[in-house]
Amino acid sequence: MFKRFFAWLKAVFNRGMDSLEDPEIMLDQARRDMQQALIANREKAVQAITQKNRLQGMLEEAERKSAQMEAQATTALKKGDRELAKNFLREKATTDATITTLKSTYQGAVETVEQVKVAIKRQEEEVRRKTAEALALKAQWKQSQIQSSITKALEGLTFENEFEGSFAAAREKIADKQAEAAARQEMFSGSVQGKIMSMEDAAMDAAADEELKKLEERLGLGAEATAEAAPQVDATADSAADAELDELEKRLQQGQS
Repeated sequence: MFKRFFAWLKAVFNRGMDSLEDPEIMLDQARRDMQQALIANREKAVQAITQKNRLQGMLEEAERKSAQMEAQATTALKKGDRELAKNFLREKATTDATITTLKSTYQGAVETVEQVKVAIKRQEEEVRRKTAEALALKAQWKQSQIQSSITKALEGLTFENEFEGSFAAAREKIADKQAEAAARQEMFSGSVQGKIMSMEDAAMDAAADEELKKLEERLGLGAEATAEAAPQVDATADSAADAELDELEKRLQQGQS
């Protein structure tokens, strides 16, 4: 029971692995992964651009503040308030230092954002190319499946004359059987014909005997009469022979004289 269960579990696992390793599923998963990676990178690029824009805003604000400090220092100096002008200039110097830092950071952010934009553009092109390639590969996979199905369907077909031996053997057996049947028929016919002829001869002999008996009865001949007639026939034959002998002697005497 446990062995059958583990065999079933192994079969299910292998089927699942075959499904996971199916090229169509693999290509679809790869395409989804690429699209998700592109979406994630775009989101990161948006965040980087947002930070760059914030730095740009801070830099512009600091530059306005610096310009304002300078204008205020100029106004105070024109009014003769050097101490106030000096304070404005100190604050301007602090702002200018911040501006210097912001400019450096902002420049780096701009370069980074530009690089990210280029990378995103390349990734979009790569995703489009890979998507087209995935469609082509899926089409090739379908074609290979169709070709494999056709090959499997044609595996049992053969156009070679590999059955000729079987047909020849069958023909030979049939010919032997037909010859044997003809011989048996011939023997049977001869036997029947012989029997028929024997029966016909026996019937004819019986009929002849019957007719002979009837003839003897009509002539009043029986077995005894037949026996008596036999010596007479022999005497008649002797008389004829004696007459012929006398005739021969006369011809011989005439020839001598």
